[in-house]
Amino acid sequence: MASRAGTLLTLSLLALCTSPALGGANDAEDCCLSVTQRPIPGNIIRAFRYLLIKDGCRVPAVVFTALRNHHLYAPPDQSWVDCIIWRLQKNSAKASPALPSPASSLRAPAQNPSS
Repeated sequence: MASRAGTLLTLSLLALCTSPALGGANDAEDCCLSVTQRPIPGNIIRAFRYLLIKDGCRVPAVVFTALRNHHLYAPPDQSWVDCIIWRLQKNSAKASPALPSPASSLRAPAQNPSS
């Protein structure tokens, strides 16, 4: 009788540990429970990402990564959030130089007529 209870307990724990609700294929543990309605100063924000309902989150949010890797959660439908995202994308575009198009690198170099 004791071994049967032990086996049942072991199987129950195994099922609990492999449940997708606790991690596994679902990243719901990365979701936030609430968002701030107060504007966040844009000068402390370094990066952002979205947490959406389609990703398994109950509260849609924009996760801003601030100084010292602190995470701040904001509502994606606010204009101040759009302004911060726009600034981050603009600064990112300035930081990464434009790559030459593949077609321009296939052209033959211009010949010097005087040679």
